[in-house]
Amino acid sequence: MDSLSINPTTAEEFEQAAAMGQLSAIDVIPSSEKTLSEPITPKASKDVIRRSLKASTIDGVFAAVFSNTTNGVLLSNFILELGASSTQIGLLASIPMLANLLQPIGAYFSEKTSSRHNYCLWIYGISRLMWVALAIEIFVSGWFHLDAHTLIFSTLAISLASHLLGALGSASWLSWMAVLVPPRLRGRYFGFRNSAANLTNLISIPLLGLVVSLWFRGTLEGFGIVLVLAIIFGIVSLGFQFLIVDVNPQEQHSIPDTENPELPADTAITHSFLSMLKDRNFLMFLLYFNLWMFAVNLCAPFFNLYLLDNLKLDISQVTLYNSLSAAANLLMLLFWGRIADRIGNRPILLGVGLLVAATPILWVFTGSNSLSIWLWLPLLHILGGATWAAIDLCTNNLQIGVAPLQSQSAYFGTVAAVAGVSGALGTMAGGYLAQVEGWGGLFGIFALSSGLRLIALLPLVFVHEQRSQPLHQVMKLLFPTSEESPV
Repeated sequence: MDSLSINPTTAEEFEQAAAMGQLSAIDVIPSSEKTLSEPITPKASKDVIRRSLKASTIDGVFAAVFSNTTNGVLLSNFILELGASSTQIGLLASIPMLANLLQPIGAYFSEKTSSRHNYCLWIYGISRLMWVALAIEIFVSGWFHLDAHTLIFSTLAISLASHLLGALGSASWLSWMAVLVPPRLRGRYFGFRNSAANLTNLISIPLLGLVVSLWFRGTLEGFGIVLVLAIIFGIVSLGFQFLIVDVNPQEQHSIPDTENPELPADTAITHSFLSMLKDRNFLMFLLYFNLWMFAVNLCAPFFNLYLLDNLKLDISQVTLYNSLSAAANLLMLLFWGRIADRIGNRPILLGVGLLVAATPILWVFTGSNSLSIWLWLPLLHILGGATWAAIDLCTNNLQIGVAPLQSQSAYFGTVAAVAGVSGALGTMAGGYLAQVEGWGGLFGIFALSSGLRLIALLPLVFVHEQRSQPLHQVMKLLFPTSEESPV
């Protein structure tokens, strides 16, 4: 495994080459070379980066199957069939966000290591293997008819332990990718990577849903079979990380930051968690993301609950809806990636954010009638997939842009921790309000979420993005006049 670093004298030349279609914005130096001033040839660098990004994409494809099984509609349906309450559903959905409290700790420990790859391998390998215990318990339960409440408790406990451990690696993984992907290609690359993952979702979610609903020994054991397959896919995804060029965090600290040039490389280590309090731009982004996560998660976990519990739809039909959302997400990611590279991420977040804020209100007009089931609900899932493609992609890219390169792990960990608490509070508040009389049930939560999403967009207006275009320039790019159109 090689260790990656950037040569300050040639980084700009490689970035310009990347803008012309080459996948190299950095020099790669073998781990045996401890100097930052001796690059290898551009061709070798391009090959290493191309191989790494391809491997990262395949890693994302296999990981998507694991993620959707252990943190999606299939798991929600599993504990719902066990008799879980809406509060327990909300608690399950809040666990990944609460786990993010450990991200700053994970960022701190990852910066003490000398290998991003080895750190992520141990963290994610153990966290994914934890789910083997639940798979075993599901089969034992089927044979010996264990109490359903025991399975619910075990599911919540294993989910909590797995996500707590996984959170320790998130900031390190994102820092790893931030170094590998050239700034000018982030929109296109992450758009392509997310498209590949969503294509996997489009194919795998309905198939896995069918396995669960049609398994001859019942849906509970059917989920156990699906969980075993997901664990295998999760381990295979880690295997492809061996093909990704490694990054040494100790060398990353000395990399000059082209997006935040006011921060000298030799003072990067002192740019710690406390220094974030002086970074007004980062604090505005943090406030936006904090409010947004609370508003979104107030109702996000309950859309599937509404379909499964209120409308009494079959799990296979709900997974079909989710596949429509994944298909729309897949088709739009590459489009949003290209637009983000041209006009920046902030304008897209503001424009599309208004539409995403209004979406929960539209769910209020659905019901169990045929028109809703066969027309409005599919259209809402398609709309959600298309708009969230922009939100997820641009939020990730904007976060990378506002964080100094040398201190990215600390910044990413802080964002995830603060936003994770907000998201978890939103989910638990939604679960509580859903059972309080006078709030209008789930529809009342949907309406409240829409209003809070609009409020959350206000701090984003004050966030500065270096490559972001002003509004009038964005309109010209999106809607060119006849005089401005190329001949």
